Amino acid sequence: MNGVTIRPAQAGDRKAINEVEARAFGQMAEARLVEQLVADGEVVLELVAEKAGRIIGHVLFSRLLVVDGDRQFGAVALAPLAVDPDFQHQGIGSALVTEAHRQLQGAGGPLSVVLGDPAYYGRFGYQHERAVGFDSDYQCDALQALAWGDAPKTGRLVYAAAFGRL
Repeated sequence: MNGVTIRPAQAGDRKAINEVEARAFGQMAEARLVEQLVADGEVVLELVAEKAGRIIGHVLFSRLLVVDGDRQFGAVALAPLAVDPDFQHQGIGSALVTEAHRQLQGAGGPLSVVLGDPAYYGRFGYQHERAVGFDSDYQCDALQALAWGDAPKTGRLVYAAAFGRL
């Protein structure tokens, strides 16, 4: 990870972020999701990895509600995480997630949810067992949660509207 800087995304990064998302996923769906989350004001935290002035990685955490009866709890959804294929397997994705978690914990965020590879996200403490009690359109073995504090264990996960437009 020599020479890689992790920093907050800026307005001028939008085009480069779209390119990283498209290259990493081989399609535009994730890039469109990012743009819609940004346009809708649903971003809680967005970081980029930069090397020699080039954006090579990106992670976004958006607002997520846990609704349990008449109670609502704020949480975040990790999606997407992308690293340009030319820079994968160098720890950049891990650095993005680790730094994001550090910042989210510092801000008092109690719960993060991700839909992804359990072997990969398990490295950061995400567990399906922690998410199994949630009602979600995405409920499956790949749905995982990580709690940093007093977070709900049940309820309906309500994602930002942009996820429903995928």
